[in-house]
Amino acid sequence: MEITQVIEYLKNYDGRQLKLMEVCGTHTAAIFKNGIRDLISPKIKLISGPGCPVCVTPTAFIDKCVAYAKAPNCELLTFGDMMKVPGTAGSLSENKAAGEDGAKANITIMYSPLEAIEKAKANPEITYAVAAVGFETTAPTYALLVKEAARQGVENIRLVTALKTAIPALKWICENQNDIDGFICPGHVSVITGIHVYDQLASDYHKPFVVSGFEAEHILAAIYRIVKQIEAGEGCVENMYPNAVKEDGNPKALQAIEEVFAPGTAVWRGLGPIDGSGLYLKDEYEVYDGGSRGLDDDMELPEGCRCGDVITGRINPDQCPMFAGGNCTPMAPFGPCMVSSEGSCGIWYRNKH
Repeated sequence: MEITQVIEYLKNYDGRQLKLMEVCGTHTAAIFKNGIRDLISPKIKLISGPGCPVCVTPTAFIDKCVAYAKAPNCELLTFGDMMKVPGTAGSLSENKAAGEDGAKANITIMYSPLEAIEKAKANPEITYAVAAVGFETTAPTYALLVKEAARQGVENIRLVTALKTAIPALKWICENQNDIDGFICPGHVSVITGIHVYDQLASDYHKPFVVSGFEAEHILAAIYRIVKQIEAGEGCVENMYPNAVKEDGNPKALQAIEEVFAPGTAVWRGLGPIDGSGLYLKDEYEVYDGGSRGLDDDMELPEGCRCGDVITGRINPDQCPMFAGGNCTPMAPFGPCMVSSEGSCGIWYRNKH
């Protein structure tokens, strides 16, 4: 079917009201960039899900990273999207400038976690703490970091992990939000996991799970297939991104994750603790563990902040009083979904202003 036919069908859809969740923040950004909402019927509502790893990371993780960055003979390595996430004693960016105690934190923005090995070898007196945040997409890189450090005998590296897996969160959404009719599954995650990880969810909840790429045509095709499944009374898994996503995913990446990490309970902002959703270093790699377990506490957000409802797709960002009132902005955020490049609040803000 030609894309013009897909658009015509979606634009003229006049069935029951549908609510579809795009799980990935990159999809949220692409939907805005390509004006997808203007190309489909108002009876098809698109909502954002908990697909931004930074956004679901509790405050205790930021505080742990700050503690490492201020410890003697220690340097924190992090990706840039973590720098403005609020902690109880300020963000990494604020502490790098000068924290509440006046001491500057030793923080370096990394472009690859593997940079830690060369830094650690060149400066054996320094402990390099790596802020490891992400889903299945980035977990293999951290696994390779640990395996390579162990192979070379480099031990002055510590991982502070907030690594999570997407499927337990999707199961939580299905169990707690019955009004979602279908899911646009994350393309990046699915490159690693493959498509069969969604089979049980589709079977248990009888809802469509359609993997999509990030171009306008990909997303429109995924929405089309979800709507067609719903109209036919079906609920199954489809792969609309076959040039990148294979049925079995990336076996080598999955093997690396399995070798280095073990699943455990993790706290997701807005969702709470989810069994089996966290990835923690196995005992044989405990020398690299920076104290990642138990980083569950989250700061109390101001009255009126509905960060949790935004992350779980219960409301759109502009329905949050803090967002609507201009009290939460990328320059003065209260929650990580406003500052992360994949955070739904930040994406809505950039496209509404």
